[in-house]
Amino acid sequence: MTVPLRVVLADDQALVRAGFRMILTADGIDVVGEAANGAEAVDAVRRTRPDVVLMDIRMPELDGLEATRRILADAGAGPRVIMLTTFDLDEYVYAALTAGASGFLLKDVTPEHLVAAVRLVRSGDALLAPAITRRLVERFARRDSAPAAAHRDLAALTPRELEVLCLLAQGLSNAELAGRLHLSEATVKTHVARILAKLGLRDRVQAVVVAYRSGLVSPTAPG
Repeated sequence: MTVPLRVVLADDQALVRAGFRMILTADGIDVVGEAANGAEAVDAVRRTRPDVVLMDIRMPELDGLEATRRILADAGAGPRVIMLTTFDLDEYVYAALTAGASGFLLKDVTPEHLVAAVRLVRSGDALLAPAITRRLVERFARRDSAPAAAHRDLAALTPRELEVLCLLAQGLSNAELAGRLHLSEATVKTHVARILAKLGLRDRVQAVVVAYRSGLVSPTAPG
């Protein structure tokens, strides 16, 4: 028997939560908690232990970024966090991705995309299309002088894994990686899994961020 997917909704707009709840429950997804601010979101996650959190970035008391940091800092694997925003190049989205969020959705997302995104993230994959991730990271990595991944030992990666990480950060999907490297998609997935394990990353989104912030891949020039 399939275990129901459990979701917490965090948004300060009751109508947004109601709309998302209706869409998710209609598809058999359990909405186990709701929150109107970040503090309530952290509490709801601790009480309900969901698989996925849909987290608005801008909320009163405690914003979604800090709530995400607290949720992912808790012991255990924790849930996957999807950020909700009205603007796909929101600076806060980038900050959330560096904090460990698995992706973001625009609030005008279609019902089909919302359901598919929640299920995809629950499966352990990253939500964002690689090209969108790259565009977002390129925009803000230039201004991020933090020593990325100073604690990440890129030297632990094999030459092939470094090659896969570089291409992944440039926006290639698994299918495109397989074609470029003349490998099967299964082999590519194995390489990606090993990269994540060696660098202690949650998913592909964090791998893209690390590739840029560590200098392994350079942002393109503006314009």
